Amino acid sequence: MATGESTGDTARRYAVVIEHAGKNFSAYVPDLPGCIATGETVEEALREIAEAVSFHIEGMKEDGLKIPPAVTVAEYVIATG
Repeated sequence: MATGESTGDTARRYAVVIEHAGKNFSAYVPDLPGCIATGETVEEALREIAEAVSFHIEGMKEDGLKIPPAVTVAEYVIATG
């Protein structure tokens, strides 16, 4: 399944960016501005951002806001030299 592809009526697959931030890791979702989380490890940051995404979308639905589509695509490039 491609990034951003819907897996059903309510399920979406959002790209997550995780950055090393001092002693912790921070995570955010480019397609959901304001949806952020932190953790002491990458794994913890991933768990926390997964929960944050669910709460973020739930709050948007409760507020009657349109849920943004998952459109961000993440790829790696190899730097040589």
